[in-house]
Amino acid sequence: MTEEQTKSQQLLDRRKNIVANGVGVFNTATVKKAKGAIITDVDGKEHIDFAGGIGVVNAGHCPEPVVKAIQEQAEKYLHTSFNVVTYEPYIQLCEELAEILPHGEKTKAMLISTGAEAVENAIKIARQATKRPAVICFTEAYHGRTLMGMSLTSKVNYKFSSGPFAPEVYRIPFPNFYKYHGTQSMEEFVETELKRLKESAHSMVDINSVAAIIVEPIQGEGGFNPIPQKYLEGLRFFCDEHGVLLIFDEIQSGFCRTGHWASWQHYGVQPDISTYAKSMGSGLPIAAVLGRAEIMDAAEPGTIGGTYIGSPVCCAAALATIQLMKDENLNERALYIGKLITERMENFRKECPEIGDVRGLGAMIGIEFIQDNDPGKPHTELCAKIVKGCAEEGLILISAGTFKNVIRILCPLVITDEQLNSALDILENQIKKHT
Repeated sequence: MTEEQTKSQQLLDRRKNIVANGVGVFNTATVKKAKGAIITDVDGKEHIDFAGGIGVVNAGHCPEPVVKAIQEQAEKYLHTSFNVVTYEPYIQLCEELAEILPHGEKTKAMLISTGAEAVENAIKIARQATKRPAVICFTEAYHGRTLMGMSLTSKVNYKFSSGPFAPEVYRIPFPNFYKYHGTQSMEEFVETELKRLKESAHSMVDINSVAAIIVEPIQGEGGFNPIPQKYLEGLRFFCDEHGVLLIFDEIQSGFCRTGHWASWQHYGVQPDISTYAKSMGSGLPIAAVLGRAEIMDAAEPGTIGGTYIGSPVCCAAALATIQLMKDENLNERALYIGKLITERMENFRKECPEIGDVRGLGAMIGIEFIQDNDPGKPHTELCAKIVKGCAEEGLILISAGTFKNVIRILCPLVITDEQLNSALDILENQIKKHT
């Protein structure tokens, strides 16, 4: 290795020496600066970013209006705690969120710092609103690493030796059509899965004890699995029938990623409560819970929130991010990017049987790798080789799925067509190389 080549490795060695092993390493890239869709590492090498900080920089790295808003707010005040001293950026952001993500006739919101906190608070609100204890979630779900988040999360490698978990959490199969439909048509498959849902009210938990059902309309860590339209409609009907609140987790899929402010807007199915984070603040830690006003107001004063509930600096970043997304029409851009990626990958799939499925909504695209044309045989090793090979060629990727056999694409939506096509060239070359 030359001296230049050792800088990134030196940084990674320092990380290994001092940072707890439990902090994941999903990719071995380093960063000195980042702009738009490009990350420049400590050796000066440029990388195209297809991970987006795990779906956090939909508006790109360091967008100028957002950086300016952060700087201006930082000069005024950094923290007072909204519980103690009220400030306008928090209120203005809640007003903006209610406008772009309306929940019925009147919407209310609360702000916190992380997606996991949003999920925790959404469950607390649902329980107080219904006076019921139980929550139903799904296989392949991911909702965070806090106690309730882990309890709701399906993927076991996020919860090794971390129990006991929160009680009154019940899990049913996610309607993963690609993996489990067998010979059934979509209509038959949905009918079967809705029957399972209805049976759960008798065989798994008393439905009159269920406060909420929480679901990702398009699963993130689970492998970018979109929920079938008719299933989500049936889920909404089931909740209404039994007085159960429906919570949509939009933390990875929100803020233009799928071509809407939230993926549920594709379906035309209204949640009672929904959660957001990640790209809402362009990298600053901010999250939100939105819901119908009467449900949100059911939580007793002081029972939700925390010290850092909507930092004024993070609120300023989120407001500037949302305005930038509107100005740049990133919802439309996401649809364009998703169409381009899907068409290229579907064409490439014809010559690569290891690609079992290409799926997603908007620019939230997953590419699943399998063996022997069998969805039940995930090709984890191949996926890992592709991620590593792409990193060596200057493309930052991360995987997803229960068996880490899905490449997930979460590129910044400000990526240029040239950068996008260059990245897809690298990806295709690495798939060819390892298949």
